Amino acid sequence: MAQGFDELAAFAVVAKERSFTRAGAKLGVSPSALSQTVKSLEARLGVRLLARTTRSVAPTEAGERLLATVAPRFEEIEHALAALSELRERPAGTIRISAGEHAARTVVQRGLEKLLPKYPDVRVEVVVDYGLIDIVAEGFDAGVRLGEQVAKDMIALRIGPDMRMAVVGSPVYFRDRSKPQTPQDLTEHNCINMRLPTYGGLFPWEFEKDDRELKVRVDGQLVFNTLRQRLDSALQGLGLAYMPEDVAMPCIRSGELVRVLEDWCPPFAGYHLYYPSRRHSSPAFSLMVEALRFKEA
Repeated sequence: MAQGFDELAAFAVVAKERSFTRAGAKLGVSPSALSQTVKSLEARLGVRLLARTTRSVAPTEAGERLLATVAPRFEEIEHALAALSELRERPAGTIRISAGEHAARTVVQRGLEKLLPKYPDVRVEVVVDYGLIDIVAEGFDAGVRLGEQVAKDMIALRIGPDMRMAVVGSPVYFRDRSKPQTPQDLTEHNCINMRLPTYGGLFPWEFEKDDRELKVRVDGQLVFNTLRQRLDSALQGLGLAYMPEDVAMPCIRSGELVRVLEDWCPPFAGYHLYYPSRRHSSPAFSLMVEALRFKEA
């Protein structure tokens, strides 16, 4: 019985990770040993569960059916085990959070500063991801998203203040160019784009003024998927960048960057933590939630 349980658990992790290497790292066993465990399960069941190539691993139809059956059971077991940590003198466990780069560096990092020094048995894994992933399917305890609109059966908790965006360029960039007066003027400028997997393409720059909302698809020589690269390129005079106000403000104050279209960038709801409403929160997770909870000054 124990062997069969171990085999099913190993298969579930491999099927979710779609990699023997990643699954092995997660379980603390070698990829070859994990492969043998799954082969043993396939032999015992008399059906192939994983389609293997030199580059990828994916569940077969039978594997998908088995995964859909066993994965929720293992999740229930994990939640039950996490609940037992309430009996411990000190909260413990690992919390996995998915967040964008800016959220991870600002609101999440502040929460970690409050939590981790007090609770040495709590571990937190933060994965920077710009896609609006299914946190349950991907094995995360929670995710961070702008605004409070989240999927059904999710709880949204405000963890950051209202935000504003800023369009900025260096004085060098504006030396021979006029400043845009409206968002439409951006089509005449060299803009630094950002590619987000959620949108399947380039992220549109969003503006609002007098109840009029605009989304402008800008063009330019550069496309990045990180905030730091966009800031550095703007500082180097390579184009206009669109980014959270708090990131650009130090450079605006120092004169390294010039802000434009400020009246088209009103405040909007900031970051929220979201997690399943049915989740049986462990003490460690509850402490993380409290550490991140936004409190008005």
